[in-house]
Amino acid sequence: MENKQLKVLNLYAGIGGNRKLWTNVDVTAVEIDKEVAKIYQDFFPEDKVIVGDAIDYLEKHFQEFDFIWASPPCPSHTKMNRVNAGVRYKGKNMTINIPDFTLYSIISFLQNLFRGKFVVENVVSYYEPLIKPTKVLQRHYFWTNFNLEVFEEKIGTFYNMNTHKNDKCPELCDYLKIDYEEFKKNSFGEVTMKKALKNCVHPKLGLHIFNNAFKKVQTKLEVKQEAMQSEARHSSQA
Repeated sequence: MENKQLKVLNLYAGIGGNRKLWTNVDVTAVEIDKEVAKIYQDFFPEDKVIVGDAIDYLEKHFQEFDFIWASPPCPSHTKMNRVNAGVRYKGKNMTINIPDFTLYSIISFLQNLFRGKFVVENVVSYYEPLIKPTKVLQRHYFWTNFNLEVFEEKIGTFYNMNTHKNDKCPELCDYLKIDYEEFKKNSFGEVTMKKALKNCVHPKLGLHIFNNAFKKVQTKLEVKQEAMQSEARHSSQA
């Protein structure tokens, strides 16, 4: 029982920062950008990588998984939209993103129809969230259907690196424990190297959340194993 692999669906997978430290898992990753998906596949050659639409795949396959992680795009929710709106009112051209509430469609779908464990992750929004998040960790909202403990480990943050250039990428790679010299060999197309890195959830935070999802299961297995070992010791002494 304890050796059974958990079937995991990693939606909007990016290059897989959240997934990096997961073990004993059978992962299907969905990423719409084929170049980013290729990087993910290079990092995790044993994972099944789908280049396609996350919502479409979720609708058709949700029942096949024990755990689902979804990190929908965040630009339309970020507090930078408030800053950009102020710039627009000053007469300067600046892109403004109307919130994409597909985020809440995913949360509602998983809350009501999915029988496994799930987490949906996004930035702290500039508006009051339509569905209250379970917890705020590392400046991000997390919606889950399991208890989410405080993340005690000090891993810092790279979210203050707001330049659109790639000059911070070596620091980002170091933060995420990625080999920068190897990473920069990849083709990024319209997705900048820095954007691919900044979209990552820190691997240690990804592991913390994953472990929280299955903490009770793990505890039961540990108790069962201890009981079996104790019974074996008593049998040998008899």
